[in-house]
Parts: sequence; C-alpha cells; structure tokens
Amino acid sequence: MNDKSLNLGEGPILPLLLKMSGPSIATVLVVNLYNLVDAFWLARLGPNALAALTISLPFQLILGGIGVGTGLGAGSYAARMFGAGENRKARQTAGQVFFLSAVLGTLFNGLVLAGTDPILRFFGATTEILPLSRQYLLTLLPGVPFLFLIMMTSNLLRAEGRPHLVMYSALLYAVISAILDPFLIFGWGPFPRLGIKGSAVTAVISQIAGALLAFYYLRQESSKYQLKWHYLRPDYRIILSIYQTGFPSVIINLVASLGMLLHNHILGGYGDLAIATLGIVSRMNGLVMIALFGIGHGLMPMVAFNEGANLHSRLMKTVKIAVKISFAIALLSFLTVEAFAPAIATLFSDAPELQSLTITALRINFLILLTAAPSLMWINMFIGLGQGKTAMFLLVGRDTLILIPLLLILPYWFGINGVWMAQPLANALAFLFILYWTKRQYRIFESNDKQ
Repeated sequence: MNDKSLNLGEGPILPLLLKMSGPSIATVLVVNLYNLVDAFWLARLGPNALAALTISLPFQLILGGIGVGTGLGAGSYAARMFGAGENRKARQTAGQVFFLSAVLGTLFNGLVLAGTDPILRFFGATTEILPLSRQYLLTLLPGVPFLFLIMMTSNLLRAEGRPHLVMYSALLYAVISAILDPFLIFGWGPFPRLGIKGSAVTAVISQIAGALLAFYYLRQESSKYQLKWHYLRPDYRIILSIYQTGFPSVIINLVASLGMLLHNHILGGYGDLAIATLGIVSRMNGLVMIALFGIGHGLMPMVAFNEGANLHSRLMKTVKIAVKISFAIALLSFLTVEAFAPAIATLFSDAPELQSLTITALRINFLILLTAAPSLMWINMFIGLGQGKTAMFLLVGRDTLILIPLLLILPYWFGINGVWMAQPLANALAFLFILYWTKRQYRIFESNDKQ
C-alpha cells in the first residue's frame, strides 16, 4: 500500500486534482451504490419499508451536516496549517475530531432517545410507516459516534494528501454492508430475519469497522499527523478554529435537511408512494451529486493549501479545471437519466404507479445537475479559503429564500410535479448569485497578486 502524501502546491494541476478527486469520487460512488443496493433490498419488503427508509433521510442528512461540516472545518484548517508550515497545529487537529465525535454522538443519541416518535412524525412519518421508521432509527443509534468519526477523519486524510486511504475505508464499509445486508434483512442461512432492522444493524457494523480503520491510518508512521494520545485532549482554541469554517458548513447542511423535511411533509399529502418515489430519486440523484461532492472534496484541500502558501494564480486555475470536469460529469449523467428513466424505475419496483411517478420525478429533478456542478466547486473554494460564512450565506440563502418558497408555491400550480421542479429552479437562480460572488473573489486574488 502506497501511503506517500501528495504535495498539494507543486506539479501539474490536472493530474494532481484527479489524484485528489479520483479516490473521493470512487469513495462516494461506492457508498451511494451501497445505498442503492440497500434501497433495492428493502423495496423487496414492500413500499412501506422503502418509505420508512426515506423518512430517515433527514436524520441522516442532519448527521451528515454535523459530521461533514465539522470534518470540512478540520480539514480546511489542517490543510492551511500544513501549507503555512504549522505542522503541530495540523497534528493537534486530528486529535480533536475523536473528542468531537464522542461528544456529538452522545448528545445526538440522547436527543433521539428522548423523543423518537415526535422526531419521526416531524420528519414526515405517517401512522402506517411510523413503526418501521422507529425500528430503523433506534437500531442505527450505536453507530452514530463512529459515523461522525469516519466523516471527520476522511477530510483530515484528504488534507494531508492521502485521499486514497478514504477510498479504502469506504470500500471496507460498502463491502461489509453489501454482503451482510440481504442476509440480515431476509434471514438467509444461519442469520435471523430482521427486516428493516437488518439494514440498520449492517450499517452499524460497517461504521465501526470504518472508524477503526481510520484510527489505524492516523496512527501510521507515514501519516503527517503522527497521532499521539495526548492530542486527543480537548484544545478549545483549535476547536474554535475548526468551527470558524465548519459551523457555517453545519448550518448549510442542516438547512438542506429542513428542505428534505419539507419535501417529506408535502409529498405525504400525495400518499406513501410519493414518499417512496422521493427515496428512489434521492438515491439516484445522490449517485451523481455526491460524485460531484467527491471532486469538491478533492478540490477543497488544494485550495486551502495554496491559500496558506499564497499561490493564488495556481488556486484559481485549479478551481476552473474542477468546474470543467464536474460539469462534464453532470451533463453526461443528466442525458443518461433522461434516456433511461423507465429502465431505472423498473429496477426498484414492479408497481406501475410507483414506476410512473419515478420516471417523471427523475427527468425533472436531474435538471439540478447542470447548475449544481459549477456551484459546488465554487462553494468548496470558499470553504477551502476558510470563508465558511460566505458559503453559508450563499447556500442558506438559496434554501430559505428560494427553495422553501418554491416548494410551498409550485405544487399549487403543477401538483406533485411542482415538488420535483422546486430544486432545479432554486439551484438555477442561486447559480447566478454564486457566480457573481466567485468572480468577486477572483478580482480580490488578482488585486492582491499585483501588489
């Protein structure tokens, strides 16, 4: 296994970006392929099981918002410290994520246990699917601290130029999950039939394995972090630095979760099949969107390192290359889904009504990719620069000022299709604001370079 770290400030940009983004793309594709497989198996239990899984999506988005936001803050800070030659501060950052994972995981579990049913109803669970949703959510809880740790350490490994190790962790997670999933759901062989709980048990086992592997990587002698036990003691100055960038990212993801909640509530008025459709569309969309996140994850530490080293010309060139690559992936994915939406729908269900809903939803919703691709790259640029507040302003503004009003208004005019239209329209309008702010930042770079 080659654990040599990449130098983020030297060499040709395109090969370096591909080396940083390739493992990240592979990572998120593997995880989302597993999510699709999970949805495939649960769909065999019936539409209610798939709808119950969909109800848990806001919960998972909230977890992701907190974990990824904290991880982005930690990764951005560590990469800037490596770029500035402040290696000790970068190493101490690695220790803090263990403390934060334990604290956040404990708080999260306590909150869910204190109000499971009210939370699920708030997420949009109907009386019919509430029992299944409760089973799934409660079974997931033991894995929450480990899931937080995986998300946070993934950004640290990218920040030190070892993104391939993130891919290995994801492969371990996905392989364990893919193998165990049908055995625990359906009770194959010596395993008990656990139904939807089997899917959650599989996730917990995989999360524990992934967290242990991440800990091993940070303890390796080849790691720049050289993790020591005393680094795990809380250092509130570093935690504050992490959240100066990470907290806005947390808010961004929590607001996105609010959008998902609103989707669930609105679609609940059209029946459980509509909620199940959202589950299918979200997973298919996520297969591409999180691939775009993979490029953004590779881009962010490169931006942070070049900012720390004052290499602004190289920084801008890196972002522009990332935009071109991501848009090409988005365009190809959009055209593929438009052409093969009926075939995709049949993979998840034999029910004609669910298939019809899925075909229309896929074709409308996938329009979001065309503007999301460049927008995500620019947002990751701002996060890499340590400008988390700017990223928050742009994305939270999109969701609160544009998306939520559209979700409330469009269904009155277009019915259920208005729900699918809301996100592509909101993203297209937000694209214009993000483009303006990006060009403004480029002018600042160019002005500083001339001085």
